[in-house]
Amino acid sequence: MREFVERAEAAGYTDLWSGETGGPDGFTPLALSAAWTEKIRLGTGIVGVFQRGPALLAQQAAALTDASDGRFVLGIGASSDRMVAGWNEIPYEKPLTRVDSTLDFLRVALSGERTRTGFKLETAPAHPTPIVLAALRGRMLSLAVEKADGAFTNFLPLGGLPKVAESVAGAGPDFELLCRFFCLPGTRDEVEPLARFMFSSYVTVPVYAEFFRWLGYGDEIAPMVAAWEEGDRQKAATEAPWDLIEQTFMVGPWESIRERLDLYVEGGITLPVVTPIVTPDRMAEAIDALAPA
Repeated sequence: MREFVERAEAAGYTDLWSGETGGPDGFTPLALSAAWTEKIRLGTGIVGVFQRGPALLAQQAAALTDASDGRFVLGIGASSDRMVAGWNEIPYEKPLTRVDSTLDFLRVALSGERTRTGFKLETAPAHPTPIVLAALRGRMLSLAVEKADGAFTNFLPLGGLPKVAESVAGAGPDFELLCRFFCLPGTRDEVEPLARFMFSSYVTVPVYAEFFRWLGYGDEIAPMVAAWEEGDRQKAATEAPWDLIEQTFMVGPWESIRERLDLYVEGGITLPVVTPIVTPDRMAEAIDALAPA
């Protein structure tokens, strides 16, 4: 990873954000990157509040804030029932309440004060730790505006951007609206099988299915969701609506991907988090192609 991290900073990228699904955890890559970089901001995008207790989250956030000399942003969220209950066998109950209470806990703990549970960091971080909430719709977006420093959205079709942007319109001038973008360079023939698999795997997760319904795409995704729930993964991929995939993923030559990212920025995304879906031998090419102008 080091080669790519250093290349990204040299190319002018402002941030590095880690994910947390079935690969590395969200913190370890950033701990390494803190030692490999000097200026770039480091954020978890995102780590779940069910899989870690709030005190442990505070410890990890404080450690990375200090290790990076104040360059760390903590991105937290409810994750999904598939990852929390399915993979980790932890009850997925009242996600909004859990995120809200965790955020309140972290604000107190990271300030160096004692929390309502009696927890207190031995040493508070020397720099503030901004907190960003993973938020797809309605009440979670409102919570982000009310209590967080930003909102982190994902799998957002361009046609759904106005509704999300409108939901955070009341936030202050420093509020951030981040969005992760899967970038699949190549022609439709080259990327369609993978794009259909990724889209059907993600958007059939209940929290994402509800997100797409909230955005007004319920009819479009219904056949795909039905096939997935019946256990027919191949049919679900086949039923994935290609026009919606094209709205959500960054597909095509690099220049077209850059132009589409610009449309999101014009529509209110303050930080596009680009995730190139390429083989390792093409990652340097992707970093250079999507570097800030």
